[in-house]
Amino acid sequence: MSKDDTRDVSVFDALMAEVMAGATRFGHREHVHLTWLAVRHCGVPAAVGLVSDGIQRTARYAGAPQKYHATISRAWVELVGYHVAESGESDFPAFADHHSALLDKRLLTRFYRPATLASTRAKTGWAEPDLAPFPWQDAARQHSGQQEVQRPSQRRRMPGGGGRRSSRSAAAWTPSAGASRLSPSGR
Repeated sequence: MSKDDTRDVSVFDALMAEVMAGATRFGHREHVHLTWLAVRHCGVPAAVGLVSDGIQRTARYAGAPQKYHATISRAWVELVGYHVAESGESDFPAFADHHSALLDKRLLTRFYRPATLASTRAKTGWAEPDLAPFPWQDAARQHSGQQEVQRPSQRRRMPGGGGRRSSRSAAAWTPSAGASRLSPSGR
């Protein structure tokens, strides 16, 4: 294991310990909390690797390596990263309240067909959404010819973990007729 790998393991372990300090189990909310911490700690591009490697390592350790899913891991980091950059909440409960749609573990089914997520390609690599674009992809299409919108994995880490405030929230995004706003109800 290289020095960088060792450092990533200890960063992941420290973030996991912070998440589990107030939790009794590691459910979906804790996954989102871990991802939020990772994005704020090292930015989206590094968080994709940190979270993906950590979850994959944890699944192997638990004797269930087949549970790791590359597309799902990356998609969640990018979705959380997008909303971190849009809102800039400095504590997780406020972030979770403001972006409650992220607490729905079925959220990715708004963007992906079940068959796509079940594919070997999606499990072992990256598959683009095939039902609706992610919010930053839709925004890029709507603003074509204007300033290009960066996907979260292209954004740099925000000093202090903050970001610009926006009136948009995860709770407002739902995919429909050209829009991809997420709402808690999925409508």
